[in-house]
Amino acid sequence: MTQTKSGRTMSTGKRPEQQSANNAPEMQHSEFHRFFVDELKDIYWAEKHLAKSLPKMQKASNSEDLAAAFEKHTRETETHVTTLEKVFGLLNEKASAQKCEAMQGLLEEAEAVISDTESDTFTRDAGLILAAQKVEHYEIATYGTLHAFAAQMGHTAVAKLLQQTLDSEKATDVALTSIAESFVNEQAVAE
Repeated sequence: MTQTKSGRTMSTGKRPEQQSANNAPEMQHSEFHRFFVDELKDIYWAEKHLAKSLPKMQKASNSEDLAAAFEKHTRETETHVTTLEKVFGLLNEKASAQKCEAMQGLLEEAEAVISDTESDTFTRDAGLILAAQKVEHYEIATYGTLHAFAAQMGHTAVAKLLQQTLDSEKATDVALTSIAESFVNEQAVAE
């Protein structure tokens, strides 16, 4: 679609996927592109704050396996921050954070799990896994959508980086499920 001088839109004869791939530079000034960048700023804030919260969750864990998973995810989250900085660079945008209300709420829930459960219990571990998986599902939804947006706009390199982070988030979710199902939930029920 192109806009004429009279303000009417006309079809360019190209399918939408062809238009986006060929018009990536034009997209940088569109409302959709600005929305995309704002959402990147939102997840950038989320990842930076998650990196600060995960060590608290690690310390509060009863299970060595869960503590190790949180330690690993802290390192991965730091990598996600760096990846987002690369994404901003590829888009010729300054890497800046915009407060993510959703992540703030999820991290407050994780803190509540710690304060509302007894230390050294599997009930706390089950609660921490629940809190962490809420975070993972939020991130999976966000990165999946941002990947689709980037691909639609023809930002191939950005889409590739976002897909790598999405894959990492999915793997963390699977790892947390494995810990929960292998022994944590059973131990929590027995307490």
